[in-house]
Amino acid sequence: MTKRRSRGDGGLHWDPDRQRWIATVTLGYTPAGKRIVKKASDKDKTKAREKLKALIKDYEDGLTANSQTYTVADAVKYWLVHGLKGRDPRTVRLYTEFAENHVIAALGARKLRDLSVEDIDKWLSDKAAILSTRTLKMLHSILNRAVKNAMRRDKVKRNIVDLCEVPEGREGRPSKAFTLDQANALLAATEQAHVRMCAYIVLSLLTGARTEELRALTWPHVVTFDKEREAWRPVGDAGWEHGEFAMYVWRSVRRKGDTKTAKSRRTLKLPQRCARALHALWKSQQNEHQQGSAQLVFCTKHGTTLSAGNVRRDFRKVVDAAGLDGNAWTPKELRHSFVSLLSDSGVPIEDISRLVGHANTVVTETVYRKQIRPVLLEGAEAMDGIFPDEG
Repeated sequence: MTKRRSRGDGGLHWDPDRQRWIATVTLGYTPAGKRIVKKASDKDKTKAREKLKALIKDYEDGLTANSQTYTVADAVKYWLVHGLKGRDPRTVRLYTEFAENHVIAALGARKLRDLSVEDIDKWLSDKAAILSTRTLKMLHSILNRAVKNAMRRDKVKRNIVDLCEVPEGREGRPSKAFTLDQANALLAATEQAHVRMCAYIVLSLLTGARTEELRALTWPHVVTFDKEREAWRPVGDAGWEHGEFAMYVWRSVRRKGDTKTAKSRRTLKLPQRCARALHALWKSQQNEHQQGSAQLVFCTKHGTTLSAGNVRRDFRKVVDAAGLDGNAWTPKELRHSFVSLLSDSGVPIEDISRLVGHANTVVTETVYRKQIRPVLLEGAEAMDGIFPDEG
């Protein structure tokens, strides 16, 4: 006589209609009190028993009832819907495109519990031949966060994505900066450009502000020092008949208007050339009846925020007019040029770091390593004084 299985060990029986061994086990109850029953089957009794043990082990490990069929695609899609709430719609679209085209397309059908380190390493290695390192890091981040989210919901026991390193990707477009001669040619070309783009290029090149910061700049954040009141006041209130000007880099076109980091929120004194360009733009907007309603320094003719595409198109026209190749340059390289020109002029990296709004000099040295002059003078000068060369 067959011994009865203990309670909680599930059941195993032969189904003559299906010609398979059926394993059945109760894995808890729903909030309404209904039993959660899971089944597995196989033609071989031993394999069916092994599947039954796997169901029971998953239950004991705290995994949910459907974890055996839960795929990588299920995890990523759930994270895209529930893990990006509050993000800018453009960010959500970007993550969704990368997830669908690269993560789900390659790994989506794989059961999440069966996903291995080898699977991920091979996937990243294949992608490294066609994608940049930055893109690979984004793909790794998407999968990593999706699996972490699945762990919190008891779909998988551990996150193996954390164990995988991101390889070096395809060589991307190298960053570069305008030389002093090129910068002078560009500034000369701005004098013949539209007043808006003239002011934009001059401010970006001479202050190092990010393009996303300039696109969000408002006139109340362009200030001048009123000597009579001994205070900094918006140019709209104090006028332009003053000697010192500054701008509050306190906003960006990012979600909620925040700057990239807390250190990015800074106040920059403006060179006279910047003040002159902004004054010309102010007068132009007043004549077009834009300034009073929009408040944006750089805006369309309707007073709305400039898009990144608007800026790139107009910027390339000015670069072409300067005798350079417009297609070879982007607006962000004005910021790179700011760093390069200051470094060539002997400005300490600590000062450059504060001006561009970096948290520390490590960020400046890493991001702008090709623009920073790798020369340390202090040690050599001190040693020349201590041990003079008498030869």
